[in-house]
Amino acid sequence: MREIHIDYREDRDIPLASILELYRASEWSSADKPDALHAGLQNSHSLITAWHGDKLVGLGNAISDGFLVVYYPHLIVAAEYRKCGIGRAIMKTMIERYADFHQQILVADGEATDFYEKCGFETAGGTKSMWIYDGHDHD
Repeated sequence: MREIHIDYREDRDIPLASILELYRASEWSSADKPDALHAGLQNSHSLITAWHGDKLVGLGNAISDGFLVVYYPHLIVAAEYRKCGIGRAIMKTMIERYADFHQQILVADGEATDFYEKCGFETAGGTKSMWIYDGHDHD
């Protein structure tokens, strides 16, 4: 793990251009709906961003009823900053924040599955993820 100074913030003053740069570089289809992406992040129950200087290098958000269930829809780290502990730091903060909740839920695929297992998540019994999806990045 590389040692670099990262500032973690919870303010919502994030330039849309910085968000789009991060999402487009990772080829996330939500970048195709910039206004909805920005509004969704702004209206999240929790939002944590990671900055290297003035560059947005990671973010994670949570959607929640505030009492019982929390869902983590986005955790994204710029490719050149992966393996530096940024994703782990964001998830650690979120997991601790919602530790008393009945359910902490997310959907993972590919290499992300191993990462989330290391964060303490496990396959949800015999459940199956289902969705109606308007993206193209999980084909």
